[in-house]
Amino acid sequence: MKPNIGMTDKDRDGVGKALTALLADEYVLYTKTRNYHWNVVGPHFSDLHKFFESQYEELDDIVDEVAERARAVGGHAIGTLQEFTQHARVKEYPARYPASPEMIADLLGDHETIIRQLREDV
Repeated sequence: MKPNIGMTDKDRDGVGKALTALLADEYVLYTKTRNYHWNVVGPHFSDLHKFFESQYEELDDIVDEVAERARAVGGHAIGTLQEFTQHARVKEYPARYPASPEMIADLLGDHETIIRQLREDV
């Protein structure tokens, strides 16, 4: 059943595509943040370990909200790792374990990428 939410099919399709990309980006960012939580070392380990944990917990909530919004506009919520990597605009770097300052810079860059992409999608 098609939702009657005051949007044309074309607009709903566009919003659905934007939400799919956002869902993929947020999930990849969630995974990277969790990876950094597990692999951070150094003199600021404790603070960064807790910081990354709070970040991935927030991202988990965001991922859920975006997936539910995708369903609400009549689309599907992608949910496999293959789909996430296929649609994501933020990048992963397998087998790379940077120092903590680079971890922070990488995650900040990803947040900025998502913001820029959302502006383009709108």
